[in-house]
Amino acid sequence: MGSFVKGMMKLERRVIEKIIDIVGKENVYTNKEDRICYSYDATFQRQIPGLVVLPGSVQEIQAVVRLANLEKIPLFPRGAGTGLSGGSIPMDTGIAVVLTRLNSIKEINKNDMLCVVEPGVVTEKLQHQVDKAGLFYPPDPASLKTCTIGGNVAENAGGPRALKYGVTRNYVMGLQVITPTGEIMHVGGRTVKNVTGYDLTGLLTGSEGTLGIITEAILRLLPKPKAIKTALVTFKQLEDAAAAVSGMILEGVTPTTLEIMDKITIICVERHVKLGLPLDVESILIIEVDGSETAVNEDMERVKKVCQKFNCGDFQIASGVQERDALWKARRSVSSAVVQLKPTKISEDATVPRSRIPEMVKRLNAIGKKYDLFLPVFGHAGDGNLHPNIIVDKNDKEEMQRVEKATEEIFKAALELGGTLSGEHGIGTMKKPFLELELGAVGIEYLRAIKKAVDPNNILNPGKII
Repeated sequence: MGSFVKGMMKLERRVIEKIIDIVGKENVYTNKEDRICYSYDATFQRQIPGLVVLPGSVQEIQAVVRLANLEKIPLFPRGAGTGLSGGSIPMDTGIAVVLTRLNSIKEINKNDMLCVVEPGVVTEKLQHQVDKAGLFYPPDPASLKTCTIGGNVAENAGGPRALKYGVTRNYVMGLQVITPTGEIMHVGGRTVKNVTGYDLTGLLTGSEGTLGIITEAILRLLPKPKAIKTALVTFKQLEDAAAAVSGMILEGVTPTTLEIMDKITIICVERHVKLGLPLDVESILIIEVDGSETAVNEDMERVKKVCQKFNCGDFQIASGVQERDALWKARRSVSSAVVQLKPTKISEDATVPRSRIPEMVKRLNAIGKKYDLFLPVFGHAGDGNLHPNIIVDKNDKEEMQRVEKATEEIFKAALELGGTLSGEHGIGTMKKPFLELELGAVGIEYLRAIKKAVDPNNILNPGKII
């Protein structure tokens, strides 16, 4: 990065003037106060970019990328900054390229069951527009009210419905991207099947802005479910709740969502949003099924029998939309609720095979006790994607040293149980030091070879993933 520092200091005014010529003065932020607004994501990391640029077209992005290659200045693509791995954190010598001005839903096609959108479209807005057309876009990350489709694709975002419907990658049919050297490239397309050449669409989805800047996405849509039922189930023991999750899978029941919250999480959420959650239990499951009226009723009855088998307490089915929304408000409030304990939240998403969930829950509890840390457990239990959160004060150096040790143990536990470092948050900078534990030295070198081949000047999001 030393060459970038020198280059930026020497060329700063000249480069800024050229960028102003490309995107307009009103879309270039140079004041420190403005740049601070683009210095962070949903992690505790912070880095103020040297410059913030908000391009308004594909051609403007292309011109900025070409200029960056000429001047050897790093670019850091960015959506709404809701990521949980540090993937969009800029370096202070680079340029944050913010894509929120490209926010058009270009097409919703009922015949082909797809939509075409720009990267700055907010996920919830897309879902509402698709819903009006009688269709369904399943990916539902917790930050859907603010996160953008470009960020979702770059991070391969998931969400509660991933248990039944999969993650963002399962809905990306095609992409338009600006390559790291400034060329426009189209991959994938509008067809249901496409096996032409290497799967570049799959490679770019989840590449965290290191291999290209997404400027348009073609997304697969589904028929809208005819019926939905949501239940809240209580358990006196966290281990029973975890076992019930595995039990449902063994019984062949696949809910739309299957979310878990432990006691610490329940208490924090209830204090935060006051929804009447039970405080005398160790865990709750939020379970949702969808489909035809008949299938929904049958599935919910099967879910109930499994939960009873594993010693559940109350089994409450939401009586209508209002109660259902209250349950999901509880779940989506977790991230903001748990920081009542301490100000810094480190959100992990180590994922294990569903059959190993009970053992992973035990491991997480033991790690929290070993290092004397608040370690609430919640997340997408149905697909093994737990979200152990470590709640700390980042200004407490001794506590942060314990956090580092606990984090490494969490990742090692997941891998020992046949799991992965990340189910949906990505690698970014937060998990980068641990990546070799999963991929090995050969895998790391393979990633480096791909990056070097397509981005010879290391322009796009340097320092992320590898």
